[in-house]
Amino acid sequence: MKKISKSFLAAAMLETKLKAFLPLLIQHLFLYHYLSSLLPISMACNNKFTLDSVRDALIREEDSIVFSLIERARFPYNAPAYDPSFLGNGFSIAEFYVRGTESLQAKIGRYQKPEDVPFFPKDLPSPLPPTKDSQKVLLHPASASVTVNEAIWKFYFTELLPLFTTKGNDGNYASTVASDFVCLQAISRRIHSGKYVAEVKFTDAPQDYSPAISSKDRDKLMDLLTFVAVEEAVKKRVEKKARLFSQNVTLDENDSGKTQYKINPLVVSHLYDKWVMPLTKVVEVEYLLLRLS
Repeated sequence: MKKISKSFLAAAMLETKLKAFLPLLIQHLFLYHYLSSLLPISMACNNKFTLDSVRDALIREEDSIVFSLIERARFPYNAPAYDPSFLGNGFSIAEFYVRGTESLQAKIGRYQKPEDVPFFPKDLPSPLPPTKDSQKVLLHPASASVTVNEAIWKFYFTELLPLFTTKGNDGNYASTVASDFVCLQAISRRIHSGKYVAEVKFTDAPQDYSPAISSKDRDKLMDLLTFVAVEEAVKKRVEKKARLFSQNVTLDENDSGKTQYKINPLVVSHLYDKWVMPLTKVVEVEYLLLRLS
């Protein structure tokens, strides 16, 4: 009788744990498939893509970044979530969450595309579902080694986060770091999509890029990849999107008319100007340097 009771109790505890875990799993499965649908660069006919298709995908990524920042701005800065000594295991809550979630996402097939780059790639498990051939794209095999996630992690937590969150601590650390992770992935995905940009530009004009690649001239490659007018247009567009997406809508007839925003639109423009576009070009340069190998 005691053995039966213990077995029943163990089964009940397991069921409770599974029920608690299931919503999180469903959430991340949904998030993975949602984000994967935002950048269908590799889904063109015969695995071919053009500069226009890449640019369209990058423009859609702007929406993901703006919405993720708005969601994170719901919470204050919550400094304890980033304290490596808080959990007593050497990891901050943010790092602990990202490591665990990346492991889960790797099991269900994420990080199989060049634009999906994990922040902690060491010892990630292999995907449980088989990888489809349609996920493969016509990029140089060495593209997987190109990553700037260390720089993204650093600027996000040390410089960007204080710009759009309020000071304070509301104790919602789990929700806070979950929102951080969505922001990090959206920014990383946008920046590492520069691999596609570099491939298309090289394919369209190999004669322009090959000499600089052969001579390992990073400065020359950076010059070839820089279009000031395009970058200015991008900054204006993301600022406008932030104004549209983050404004507080009210039906109050006595509204003063002064628009309030959930996030300062200038922060999004600054994000692109200081980090997103420069790091995208770094990714492009590093990819091109491997292109002829």
